[in-house]
Amino acid sequence: MKLSFKKIKTWAITVLCVFSVGLLQVPEAVSAEGYGITMSPLNDIIILKSGEKYTGSFLITNPVSNSAEYKYKVSVSPFYVDEEYSIYYQETEGLNQIVNWITTSTTSGVLPVGGHETINYTIDVPKDAPAGGQYAAIVVSSDDEQNAGQSDYVGLDLKQSIGMSYIIYAEIAGTTKHSGEVINTNVPNFMFDGNISAESTIKNTGNTHGTATYTLQIFPLFSSEEVFTNEEDPKKVPILPNRAFTNKTTWDQTPAMGIFNVKYTVEFEGVTTEVTKLVIKCPLWLLFIILFVIIALIIWIVIRIRTHKKSNKRAEVEA
Repeated sequence: MKLSFKKIKTWAITVLCVFSVGLLQVPEAVSAEGYGITMSPLNDIIILKSGEKYTGSFLITNPVSNSAEYKYKVSVSPFYVDEEYSIYYQETEGLNQIVNWITTSTTSGVLPVGGHETINYTIDVPKDAPAGGQYAAIVVSSDDEQNAGQSDYVGLDLKQSIGMSYIIYAEIAGTTKHSGEVINTNVPNFMFDGNISAESTIKNTGNTHGTATYTLQIFPLFSSEEVFTNEEDPKKVPILPNRAFTNKTTWDQTPAMGIFNVKYTVEFEGVTTEVTKLVIKCPLWLLFIILFVIIALIIWIVIRIRTHKKSNKRAEVEA
């Protein structure tokens, strides 16, 4: 069977169209109803002095999307993370003496639908408080069986866990050590699918918390104009002492294919780590098409060579 380059080209275009139609299918949207309460803000990062009294507050709201009043209780728990940075609210081996220094303006209440309330708290720091980090959570959880089983917007099951938590990252002034290191960073050079992302792990080697800042900038190959950046609102994460935290920053609207220059910057305790890479995004189906075209082209060339040889032999015989 004699194959022409025109036929091979037609097959390749047909395969490309079939794959393209598959990509244009849009998944159906999924919606979910929210339950529980909301809290604002979600944390407080403060510096305290021995013998000082500090006051703060946060707001809780029962959204109008809920269908019933919300009975709640307020308590103070330790805030602790293990080596994998899993969060616990019962551990006492961490730097949690601050739990005993905190009092709240209320311990229970009821929020009507659409209602809100300000919770005030006071930290009474002892004169002999040790320098360094101290961590606690002010917990607002369900105090009604009717609320049990609903989930807060942070994804916590009120029946099995503590509910919404307001995290306090406190540093007691004195002889404190701020230090840390970026253990690794990872930006892929080649991707078949998914969104472009950058990942890094930072270890806090000091005796108090520090805040890590993550900035991701993405440029087209031949342009200096960013297609994505979080420079104006970089991701910031407090990291506790003697703990390593892994963060991933992602461009959620990465196109199906393209070549990009990616710049990823991580800052922690005055040290900046910067990674710049060329990232190629190429769908797997496109690789198959390219491979198909290459193989087809090779077959066409081989056939052409053989046909040419046969023509030469016939010419020699006739001569």
